[in-house]
Amino acid sequence: MFWSVRRRVGGLFLLVGIGTTVVGVPALGAMTYAADVSSGSVLAATRTAIAAQIGVHVVFTAHSGSTGLTETIIADVGTKEGTETIIESSADVAIRVTPTFAYVSGNSSGLTRLFGMSSADAKELGRRWEAWKIGTSQYGTLESDLTMQSVSALLPRTKGTRVSTDRRHGTTLYVLTWTTPATTSIPKLSNSLAVAAQGPTLPISKSATASGGTKITTALSKWGEDVVVQAPPSDRILLPGKLGG
Repeated sequence: MFWSVRRRVGGLFLLVGIGTTVVGVPALGAMTYAADVSSGSVLAATRTAIAAQIGVHVVFTAHSGSTGLTETIIADVGTKEGTETIIESSADVAIRVTPTFAYVSGNSSGLTRLFGMSSADAKELGRRWEAWKIGTSQYGTLESDLTMQSVSALLPRTKGTRVSTDRRHGTTLYVLTWTTPATTSIPKLSNSLAVAAQGPTLPISKSATASGGTKITTALSKWGEDVVVQAPPSDRILLPGKLGG
């Protein structure tokens, strides 16, 4: 989730794919390492719980300590459709995925800085929506990023993951912690994922700190919401092939 067809590889967006996304949890109090559960059993239960859901609301914030930039992503993810709004300073991008088309729109700085569109294409598109039909590679990328099939990718591998328990607001949580090694495109991340220990074992929040000091937080809510995405008005859509990419 959250990687677009064109989006640049740089800045905070190195951290925005949901497979490496860091979905934020407030500072935890005293934690107790669970003796009667394992990280493997919690992860298995979480995958099963996610598979039974038809939608989820996600709010993601990443703040760079080095640049002072803050990026915010708000998304509603369904089984076959989803929406996403990305804001960084004055730049903005909106993405919609329906069962038949994927669409992107934004202001000039959003389309170029956040989505990786050329300046010429962004100028030509204006505030219209570029569209890709189901069956194209562009549609497939956005559909996989903005539908429920991407959500399980936020879970870590069992190896190297520790589980503890915590109580917050009268609710018991499992807290999974692990480290993601640095790659050529993503810095080292220290991660913490909180999932419900009562009822369906669904992720509630996740946080991470990058080795460069970037702080990332995300909250997941409205599990089971019915996500219905409306296509933009037909006179505001620019079909594939009309731009340079």
